[in-house]
Amino acid sequence: MPELRKDPVVGRWVIISTERSKRPRDVFVLSQNDKSTEGECEFCAHKEDYPEIFSLRDSSNPERWHVLVTPRKNRLLQIEGEIDRRAHGIYDVMNGIGAHELVLETPEHVLNIADLPLETIDKVLSVYALRIRDLEQDERLRYALIYKNYEGERQRGNIFHSRSNIIALPVNPKRVKEKLTGARRYYNYHERCIFCDIIRQEKEQKVRIVAENEAFIAISAFASRFPFETWILPKRHLCDFYKLDPGEFRPLSEMLKRVLLKIKIGLNDPPYSWVFFTAPFRKKHRPGYWITLEEDFHWHIEIIPQLTRIAGFEWGTGFYINPMLPEDSAEFLRSIEVEV
Repeated sequence: MPELRKDPVVGRWVIISTERSKRPRDVFVLSQNDKSTEGECEFCAHKEDYPEIFSLRDSSNPERWHVLVTPRKNRLLQIEGEIDRRAHGIYDVMNGIGAHELVLETPEHVLNIADLPLETIDKVLSVYALRIRDLEQDERLRYALIYKNYEGERQRGNIFHSRSNIIALPVNPKRVKEKLTGARRYYNYHERCIFCDIIRQEKEQKVRIVAENEAFIAISAFASRFPFETWILPKRHLCDFYKLDPGEFRPLSEMLKRVLLKIKIGLNDPPYSWVFFTAPFRKKHRPGYWITLEEDFHWHIEIIPQLTRIAGFEWGTGFYINPMLPEDSAEFLRSIEVEV
């Protein structure tokens, strides 16, 4: 019988359609369609066209960089100008001010960050943190989002290179606010962080854990919207990703690489997206804003293999239909042996 599950953070309902469920290896049929490896790597062919915002370089060879941050060529927002909030009748309007940066994760011709060594992933994560610290200083900006869209062999635009994005916005995104509101509501009632409680329960039940190390845990979310949706959470309560201790980057790199390798090997290298959900910037001129945020919110990463499509029912209801039990997804990924 199908089962409805409620996300304990945002209150969103998900239908776990057990009558649609398949064996884990049958779910990823979409990842095997429309594959194309023709064309050249846009970055490798046109390195001189990528201006530098920031880079980590080799101390013994300053000409060589390890991680490069460059403006997105087709950026969604521009950093120059004023926000100019204004009314347009009953509608609210502002200028498209913000930052949109491309993080080139290696100078080597590699597609999947899962195939990079841990030392390189360490550097990528540290660059994320450094860029968010810098963007936080801009009084116009309220939120910075780290995201990646990995297309596997179905790369678009001839960009065959491991990369991710940082976008900083003058507003808090709706989905982020839903998480913040849900976490605060839970904290106001229980005086505990809901994400810390999720970690405690998952460690007790042990049925949705994908992987675990001394500092991080990866789980299939109880109300997963998609097959093999995986969350990575720090065991230490912390609302800001960029405030990780230096010693926590290596365990995070190890966990991220382990999970992505399990997805790559177990699901035939599917396309996937990830998002880092971290706390918004706290501006001094807004006293009392999200007053309990440091106690109630818990930064985390959501990784979504792109194996199913969203259609009319999802758009019309806000429900998602997941054809796999999260417990089965976790068991399958947990069984995939990888070398990190």
